[in-house]
Amino acid sequence: MATGVAGPEIEKLIQLLARLPGLGPRSARRAALHLIKKREALMAPLAGALQVAMDKIEVCKTCGNIDTHNPCTICTDPRRDPSIIVVVADVSDLWALERATATTGRYHVLGATLSPLDGVGPDDLTIDALVTRAHAAEVTEIILALNATVDGQTTAHYITDLLTEAGVKVTRLAHGVPVGGELDYLDEGTLSAAMRQRTLF
Repeated sequence: MATGVAGPEIEKLIQLLARLPGLGPRSARRAALHLIKKREALMAPLAGALQVAMDKIEVCKTCGNIDTHNPCTICTDPRRDPSIIVVVADVSDLWALERATATTGRYHVLGATLSPLDGVGPDDLTIDALVTRAHAAEVTEIILALNATVDGQTTAHYITDLLTEAGVKVTRLAHGVPVGGELDYLDEGTLSAAMRQRTLF
């Protein structure tokens, strides 16, 4: 019969770390051990940052981003183009676009994508708020930056239908060959999308 190698406090730390995405039980043990070894340099600042996050982080009432300000830093940035709203499923998608400095527009976070199998319907997303924002006089384009999955494309079509009366241009991200990609390694769906959406050279 296996016995615990650490006290209940350390085992609890490992269990909590194992709940994080990308960390299994073994990775969580390594992470916990690293934190314990570097208590002063890592664990104390991490605990402090987590406490601040619990106290100050809010969901932006305008776009759904996560920030310590409400409205968030992006929504209040005067350098942002208010005529463009980029629609994403989750905050992680917003952060990915920001890392790539792909747009100067503003965002709208849906919270998920439509997924009948998972019980996610239109009322579970912030689609009504998006439609309201799309009717604002300054908005001229809605960019649907949703995943190229069945749920993502279903959500995109649903939103497009609702935005017909808003009088805005609705666009989506291009699908196709990634930068640095080799044709031989791409799946048939990606190659078909790339061929359909070919552009002038």
